[in-house]
Amino acid sequence: MHEMKFSLIGTETISLTGQEIDKLIRAGDGDAALLYLYIRKTNGKRTDTDAAKDLDKSKGWVASASAVLSKIGLVQIDASSGVETDGRAVADEDLSGGGNSVGTASPPLEPRQYTSNEIADEIANDSDFSSIVDEAQRKLGKILSPDDLLRLFGLYENLRMPPEVIFHLITHCITEALRSGGGRTPSMRYIEKAAFTWEREGVLTLEKAEDYIKNLEKRREVRGEIKKVLQIRDRELSATEGKYVDGWVDIGMEPQAIAIAYDKTLVKTGTMTWPYIDKILKNWHSKGLLTEKQVLEAEGKQKANASRANQATGYNRYNKSNDRHHGELSREEMERLERLFSKGKKAEGT
Repeated sequence: MHEMKFSLIGTETISLTGQEIDKLIRAGDGDAALLYLYIRKTNGKRTDTDAAKDLDKSKGWVASASAVLSKIGLVQIDASSGVETDGRAVADEDLSGGGNSVGTASPPLEPRQYTSNEIADEIANDSDFSSIVDEAQRKLGKILSPDDLLRLFGLYENLRMPPEVIFHLITHCITEALRSGGGRTPSMRYIEKAAFTWEREGVLTLEKAEDYIKNLEKRREVRGEIKKVLQIRDRELSATEGKYVDGWVDIGMEPQAIAIAYDKTLVKTGTMTWPYIDKILKNWHSKGLLTEKQVLEAEGKQKANASRANQATGYNRYNKSNDRHHGELSREEMERLERLFSKGKKAEGT
């Protein structure tokens, strides 16, 4: 096999030190690497809004990538003096307004630091934000702290979430927290993380928020059915188990079809082997077998074909055996007749 060789095209050059490159490689985050190249190319003259537009990304994406760069020490986010990269001023204070999505390794960026007086002015002068604060406090059953207010205002101001979407978000987070069994209402930091996920998914209207929550509930119901057929009770799925199950849900496997695969796995291996059942289901999916009916029909046809093949094999063996048997009888009969004929000839000659 021929090896590929790469050549640089163009005359514009951006120099990166070996240390910078090593940090980007170790981070293993393509989004962060892309944003860092953008920051270096633009010499820090563009805001997070500009970056989102120029890179065709969301502000949440920019904030999440910025968090990674901050964590590995390539950018320093400072609302008062801008962002510095290895001593170079490269971005403006707006980059401090984002965060990352739920489940990623890097922490969210802190929202822009407003003063208590500024927040108080916003509550007094902005009827929408004032309503958001009142409703959030009512739903969470507590008075929001200054830090909570900062984070809540970040959702409203930086992510541009409409009040009705924020209400749905808070309600959804409360439901998730109670479902987990902790018995506590979620923190504003938890709600903020969920908000970045919603922003990344484009859930910024009331209609999309309702559809998003409905889809999550449907997925949860299917997950519950799959847990039942896999005989998993009184516990939640582990992270690895969840990935397997979500993968089956994503390709549309019916729980009853998964039950058949589960039974086959137990018969074959004697235990629940996740890679084995996953292989069965992916094989069925490749053949378009997603439901119990489709699987049973396909297996019925296979059994019928195998039965016909066995019958044909047995019939051929029987016929060959009989042919051989009949051939041997015919030779014996011929020999007997020849002996009789020979005796008859001798008798006539006598």
